[in-house]
Amino acid sequence: MSFASFSILLTLALATGTFAKDHITNLDVVNKFISPDGHNRSAVLVNGVFPAPLISAEKGQRFLLNTTDKLDNRTMETSTTIHWHGMLQHKTAWSDGAAWVSQCPIDPGDHFLYNFTSPRQAGTFWYHSHIGTQYCDGLRGPLVIYDPDDPYYDDYDVDDETTVITLADWYHQPLALNQTFPFPTNDATTINGKGRTIDMTYNGTDYLSQIEVEHGKRYRFRLINTSCDPYYNFTIDGHKMTVIEADGVTVESVSEVDQIQIHAGQRYSFILHANQKPANYWVHANPNLGSTVNSNDSSLNAAILRYKSVPLSLPNATVVSTPKKPLLETDLHVRLNESSCKHRANGFYQPLHHVKTPGGCAPGAVDKSFFFNTTFDISDTAFHVNGTTYQNPPLPVMLQILNGNYKAQELLPTGSVYPLPRNSTIEISFYANNTGPSPHPIHLHGHTFWVVRSAGNASYNFDNPVIRDTVSIGNTDSDRTTIRFRTDNPGPWFMHCHIDYHLNDGFAVVMAEEPDQVVATNSPIPKAWYDLCPSSILTGNQTHH
Repeated sequence: MSFASFSILLTLALATGTFAKDHITNLDVVNKFISPDGHNRSAVLVNGVFPAPLISAEKGQRFLLNTTDKLDNRTMETSTTIHWHGMLQHKTAWSDGAAWVSQCPIDPGDHFLYNFTSPRQAGTFWYHSHIGTQYCDGLRGPLVIYDPDDPYYDDYDVDDETTVITLADWYHQPLALNQTFPFPTNDATTINGKGRTIDMTYNGTDYLSQIEVEHGKRYRFRLINTSCDPYYNFTIDGHKMTVIEADGVTVESVSEVDQIQIHAGQRYSFILHANQKPANYWVHANPNLGSTVNSNDSSLNAAILRYKSVPLSLPNATVVSTPKKPLLETDLHVRLNESSCKHRANGFYQPLHHVKTPGGCAPGAVDKSFFFNTTFDISDTAFHVNGTTYQNPPLPVMLQILNGNYKAQELLPTGSVYPLPRNSTIEISFYANNTGPSPHPIHLHGHTFWVVRSAGNASYNFDNPVIRDTVSIGNTDSDRTTIRFRTDNPGPWFMHCHIDYHLNDGFAVVMAEEPDQVVATNSPIPKAWYDLCPSSILTGNQTHH
């Protein structure tokens, strides 16, 4: 840490007077050659490592994350931002990190201090670049908020940096140079930063991560899909999993699970009891896309679960068994005393951890509803949401709102900004029409939401659906996915497909929530935030609030 950077953070800590309550970290974004699968290439990394360093804190702590752009490899994007995926950014929309929505990018040589807290949030999150397809070149890492009041605290013995599992797709070329049509194809699956590709020969356990357990102990593993594209079918040979969290929200436990399908941007916590015969077991994260799909080589898309009492070696098993109880999204429920919608209407509904599903007990029984129809035009590799392809505006949507000269319906980009009224229940239904082979994971910034209808399911659940921030909307003609949330967080919130190439090709909208309340709610916004924008953007358009 440089003296100047440390002085900035020290001054802030002294100003708040709460070192113990602040998580202070310097994040240097650099170019560095790495070889997670044995193939050497330059990448975009935080503090020179892949995945990016674990950021962890306890519930209620403030994050002070000083990010410095030191990028100089122009075969990749050299400006940057960082989005804190799953953090609601209540009253700090300017720290959300989405380029051209909530901020101007950080240019090489500049730095920016992300400063936010979320007192009621705890669980498994992550952080990644949010400009172009930069995070596919390496800038992605885990973020965990520990909860001393976790209702499952007594059900596991170990929950620390060794139980975080990151899944990622890896590419041998910078994404800007990858000309695979219509989208890039990944060369390897990495688990905790290591993996194997099909075009190299390996010795022993080279390029395989090991996850170490002690016989008899119970582990809370935090599984994060940081991929740019594929979903993964995650398994641990010989072991069952008990799922207790989805996307930072505690759920009723789902036991005896032997496969978790996890889409880009999603997270799960599961408890694993290390009670099997001490040995080495395969951990697999099999992708739906990429060069390693359907391989007969069991060391691809893999890591090793090793019991401490045995030497590390390749597991004996060579075939992944067919799952008997894969996790379904409809298996996930909030924790309720009374789940009857009729009882809820009569006032007897009392949730243990979350407020009730907003709105009425029927589709469309809300204050405002939207239907988003998504199509893909292969002739120009562009996605359309209700006929419009998202393109970055000339100045961030947040800055447009702060300017005050724009009416809500005039916010740019035209056709991609949807104003939301205050204190309202919003329902959004998605339909992905002829949009390619992959189910689309939709992420909404600034909110968690109730999934009242899941992809591949014809019925609705208004009683106790899962609450999360990233949901698959499927990709078949029969798929319909419906979510609900309350407008209690003023700001411009990006909503987009988390397959990063799809976002880059226009699969996104901006939900401009309570624009007339953004100034009052998010003040004071630091001068450094405005300083990120070129003077040509600020001149004549903006005064500091």
